[in-house]
Amino acid sequence: MSNPGTELTKTPLYGERAIADAELICFDNPRPGRPYEVSIELPEFTCLCPFSGYPDFAVLRLIYQPGPRVVELKAIKLYVNHYRNTSISHEEVANKILDDLVTACAPVWMELEADFNPRGNVHTVVRVSHGSRQPC
Repeated sequence: MSNPGTELTKTPLYGERAIADAELICFDNPRPGRPYEVSIELPEFTCLCPFSGYPDFAVLRLIYQPGPRVVELKAIKLYVNHYRNTSISHEEVANKILDDLVTACAPVWMELEADFNPRGNVHTVVRVSHGSRQPC
């Protein structure tokens, strides 16, 4: 007799399915005539080092001025989680995430900061931006 919960399942868990199916979803800007900024922090970002295969951990800080669309929060959470098993450099992942967000929601201005946990006494922060910041 086996213990419940100790058997491995071949069916993807609901979280794995949600991450695999994730798309960046945006909705219409509710105040398109008003300049304002949105700040989002994602403190549990992970990806894999393309050289060692070890996990890299980072805090992602996104700040942007919406254009016609605003990014939906659950969608961005699931989107960034799909990188957890992806071998990608710090520089490439920051640029890729920014490019995908710009394509999805066409912001007036957007900046992404990827603040990676130190590894081997090296602390890396990658900051990428798009557009020109307007006064709010």
